[in-house]
Amino acid sequence: MEESEGGRVAVVSGEAVVIEGDGLVLREWRDEDLPAMVKIFDNEDVARFTPLPTPFGHAEAEAHLAAAREKRAAGTHLRLAVTTDGELPLGEVMVNLNLCALGYAIGPEHRGQGLAVRATRLLTSYAHEVLGVRELRLQIDEDNTGSRAVATACGYRLVEDEAEWIESKGRRVLLTSWLHEAPGASV
Repeated sequence: MEESEGGRVAVVSGEAVVIEGDGLVLREWRDEDLPAMVKIFDNEDVARFTPLPTPFGHAEAEAHLAAAREKRAAGTHLRLAVTTDGELPLGEVMVNLNLCALGYAIGPEHRGQGLAVRATRLLTSYAHEVLGVRELRLQIDEDNTGSRAVATACGYRLVEDEAEWIESKGRRVLLTSWLHEAPGASV
């Protein structure tokens, strides 16, 4: 395990990560997932609430997959396809181990099924229990009521004094910070 400031980060290495539970299989992205990736990320909500490129086509999917693999090999990020069967991707959940930050996106046609909540809970537990990350954060656009509901349902708490204004895709956005601590962790 490598430490960063605060000693909170474990490096992801070794065999492919598969996390199963609560009716989901979180697994690493595959080459054959590129069409599904485009369907998940090329929509208005993902464009508005994430830093992913817009529009998001096949070339962007290839670049996203290549970056995911490169960062996974470097031990800094883990991007997992959210599936119910281990095959068809319905969304993505990711953890940035440098920032101890988690994120997620669910394809428009798969929303309303609790996928984001279940995937976020699974990856949060994995990050705490397996990777040894003591604190995780979600950075959520204040206007993203769906993600705020996911954060609350997953036991993240709003950290009032950590909100920050950023410029994103030509608009000013207030990012709120949500914290989840590992059981028994002291800040």
